[in-house]
Amino acid sequence: MRRAIVGRDEVFDRAWHALRAPGPVVVSGAAGIGKTTLLRALVTEARSAGWTVLDCAPAEPEAGLPFAALADLLRPLAAHLAALPPPQRLAAELVLLAGDADEAVEERVVAAATRSLLEAAVASAAGTPVLVAVDDAPWLDRPSERALRFALRRVAGIAPLVACRTGATEPDVVPLGLDQTADASRLTRLPLAPLGIGALHHILRERTAAAVSRPLLTRIAREAGGNPLLAIEVARAVQRLPDPPAPGQELPVASSMHQLLAEVLAGLAPPCRDAVRLAALLATPLLRDLSAAGVAADAFDPAEEAGLLVVSPVAVRFSHPVYPATVRATIPPGVRRGLHRRLAAAVADPDERARHIALGATRPDAAVAATLAEAARRQHHRGAPDAAAQLYELAARLTPADDPSGGQRRLAAARCRFDSGDHPAARAAADAVAAEFTGDVRAEALLLRAVVAWSSDESGPVAAETAARALVAVTPGSPLAGRIHAHLALFRDLPEPACAHARAAATLLDGHDDDRPLLSATLLQLFFNEVRAGRPARTELLDRALAMEDEHPSWLAGTVPAIWWKAMDDPARALDRLHRLLDRAADRGDEPSQHELLLHLAETELFAGRWAAAERHIAAARELGERAGTEMISETYLGALLDAHRGRLAEAGAVAEAGLRRADELDDDWCRRTHQQLAGYVALCAGRMDEAAAAYAALAVTVASMGLTEPLAQRFEPDWIEACVGAGQLDSATVVLDRLIQRHRRLPRPWTRLGIARSRTLLASAGGTDPSGALDEMAAARAAVPAEVLPLDRARCLLVAGVVQRRARRKRPAREALEAAAAEFDALGAAAFAARARAELARIGGRAPAPLQLTETERRVARLAALGRTSRAIADELFVSPKTVEANLSRVYRKLGIARRAELGAALADRDGVSE
Repeated sequence: MRRAIVGRDEVFDRAWHALRAPGPVVVSGAAGIGKTTLLRALVTEARSAGWTVLDCAPAEPEAGLPFAALADLLRPLAAHLAALPPPQRLAAELVLLAGDADEAVEERVVAAATRSLLEAAVASAAGTPVLVAVDDAPWLDRPSERALRFALRRVAGIAPLVACRTGATEPDVVPLGLDQTADASRLTRLPLAPLGIGALHHILRERTAAAVSRPLLTRIAREAGGNPLLAIEVARAVQRLPDPPAPGQELPVASSMHQLLAEVLAGLAPPCRDAVRLAALLATPLLRDLSAAGVAADAFDPAEEAGLLVVSPVAVRFSHPVYPATVRATIPPGVRRGLHRRLAAAVADPDERARHIALGATRPDAAVAATLAEAARRQHHRGAPDAAAQLYELAARLTPADDPSGGQRRLAAARCRFDSGDHPAARAAADAVAAEFTGDVRAEALLLRAVVAWSSDESGPVAAETAARALVAVTPGSPLAGRIHAHLALFRDLPEPACAHARAAATLLDGHDDDRPLLSATLLQLFFNEVRAGRPARTELLDRALAMEDEHPSWLAGTVPAIWWKAMDDPARALDRLHRLLDRAADRGDEPSQHELLLHLAETELFAGRWAAAERHIAAARELGERAGTEMISETYLGALLDAHRGRLAEAGAVAEAGLRRADELDDDWCRRTHQQLAGYVALCAGRMDEAAAAYAALAVTVASMGLTEPLAQRFEPDWIEACVGAGQLDSATVVLDRLIQRHRRLPRPWTRLGIARSRTLLASAGGTDPSGALDEMAAARAAVPAEVLPLDRARCLLVAGVVQRRARRKRPAREALEAAAAEFDALGAAAFAARARAELARIGGRAPAPLQLTETERRVARLAALGRTSRAIADELFVSPKTVEANLSRVYRKLGIARRAELGAALADRDGVSE
């Protein structure tokens, strides 16, 4: 049975009920109000109930030690490390100080590992709640806070319990983003009210072992404002008086806890006061470090007797979290810097030593700056770029003015700001370095500024223009110049400039092993942009780049091979690469890359006709986009394209209209061309052929303005031709067909072959020429493309065949083609096209003939021929051409199994119903 909490039983019950849901609970209040006591009681109750409990209690000095709190919280889950993906396992080992790494760990990998470990805890709990308790959340070190915020927002089945200090001037912010989790609707906020006199009486009797009269208790409660910790300190101050205060005498009450503890510290002997101050300045006040700093073993005795702290065999623990913070606030600045220098010479942990060196420094010092820079490198290596940035900035400030490493340290700090996701800080830092330095340092700063612009979707050509300025500042012909060219190959959207930069980068980076991933990306960009410019595809560049990747593709061009295979209608290879990249991004917690890859997967599955899979990828991308606050243009477009395929044309049309408006607002050609294609497709599916033809013509203008001879991702000419034919614009359709044939000659692909065959058939039929040859060509093209590659395109070939056959009055093959088309459209879920196929079937009319049954026209021709009429006479009577008569007779002979007219009479007499 749980121990009663004086004055807080009702609050305890509310918190416990909320945690069992499970739902997040935030306990708030002033320092000393009883938050820690309540949190510890809830943690004890959870352990007694068999819950999995993960808890940490960060203190102010630990706020500068990356992952100090996270290590405490995750340590009980160490047994699950072996099951993590390798990048996450390495990151978790570094957090727990259980391993070393040969390469730097990204902060987001730590966050992903935290998520995976919490998911493992939930899974192993088998339905029992998992409590994550954080006391004094404002003192969480930033890397721990970011990792926990990331994980708690994504893991279901967790009961978060957080205590945070509040003040009159502090904003009302929910810690760890608990108001943004899946369980945010169940968030319970428990502000702790002041305790009453009865509760304070119990607490004072227990903590001070003194009998306090009712009048004095009332005065203490009033002066302490119902705050139990302040009441305890007032009561102790009263006990230190030589005589109890008279009824009219002022109590020894200070305006704050700081003043009360300052009086207590002032009453301690100097050795004890220094010892308490040193312990308060340490993140973890270990006795070995304090002893190395010159603190005697018995120096803490008076402070322990005063109730400030407890000394264990290993460390010093303050009685309440507010005590060390108050002690630190009472240390004069000069004395504090001296104590930090004393601790810097004593502590064993290198990161703790670096912190004290930084806090004790007063002027530039090359050795101190180097120590801080090394500590920054270690923190960045561990996946704490935010902490590393602060250390690099300190190192830069303490670097002597004549030391050239100051600029590099400032650059390193800016890179760490970027790695931590703080784009505004990275932007400002890079701009400052670029303004103050020249040469390669300026060039590096400008390149970083360009990358920040590209990554944060700054409007306009900021990334390309900034990188171009970097190229002006850099030493010509250097590897750094090659790196700038490599980035410009991505930032320049026009194919020809991109090719020029890629060639320059390939020349300058070749032979530099450190730049091998960048060289691979450069070769991919060169290959990709040469194709976009209309040049022959040099697949040897692709093969060489893939051989250099070593499973670690650069973000500059990692998706290029998949885009190529998708464009070439090779979905198996495209999907294989995209899934491998997606798994790697998930293992590393790289949600921006996951978002991009999910969109590529969705488009690939759309082309392959696996629309349910495409829908899942679009939904997953949308979830990530909403979480990241992106504009979600791509996922909305792909969702609308899927809607159009499925016949939801009104919804798709609305997206097309909104997308075109957005493109005009942003002056974004990529957004414009995708939504122009969507608008054309929706109009085509709805039968608005003039509108569709106009949309596709506008799209062609946009593509040309972008310098794209071969827009790999866009395959719109067959639909444009169909729209032109439907609108009666046969001359335009012929011109577009020539354009499509040119694309096919440059780069033969299944979709171009099917598109050409389909277009020729439509044009032949619309132009009044015999479509038989075009129909045969289309059938051959369809047979050459596997059913799983372009199922929609193949079914549309059947639809065109049925329409053309119907117009040629070939009812049987028309019916067969249209029925097959409808079946394939139904299998895909292509409702609009299925409806068109059935509408065409309805126009044929009549009952579907048996496989060898004569059509009505064939029966009439056969009956007249059996009577001895010539082909000319039959043609005149039936108002058809002699050629049509001969064609019908050929089919009759085949169906009746005869070879000449003389056999017609007997054969017709043998078939029931033919002569009727």
